[in-house]
Amino acid sequence: MNKQRLIAYMKGLLDERMQVAWEAMEAAQDSANDQSKSSAGDKYETARSMGQLDRNMHARQYEQVRQERVLLERIGETETSPRGAVGALLETTAGWFFISVSLGAVKFDDQTVLAVSSSSPVGLSFLGKEAGAAFQFLNKPHKITAIY
Repeated sequence: MNKQRLIAYMKGLLDERMQVAWEAMEAAQDSANDQSKSSAGDKYETARSMGQLDRNMHARQYEQVRQERVLLERIGETETSPRGAVGALLETTAGWFFISVSLGAVKFDDQTVLAVSSSSPVGLSFLGKEAGAAFQFLNKPHKITAIY
């Protein structure tokens, strides 16, 4: 598994999510602005307010994905650690795990990699562990076979 290509692929996924959130945010803003042209009175205020709420929700989603993208940028593509840490790619008896951002299951190179945050329960269980260490995943014991 090539960690540099995985990081590049994940950046692309986050870029797509940012684009979708941005476009949804703009569409909600346009919809709210259009309400001022076609409605009057309380109905206008309600429709505009709902459009603004939608816009704010998409803005929050965009910002969250942008922050995840920044975190992914900080991960050294060539750095390796003998222990589980942010940026570690782990091969385990339960499959591949990448301690980075919470993207969940990512299909990459005919493999499924679980991209997990270091603050998630499974991410926390990897921190500081070395190859050969045991951990629990889905209430079953597993072992870290290698760390990249």
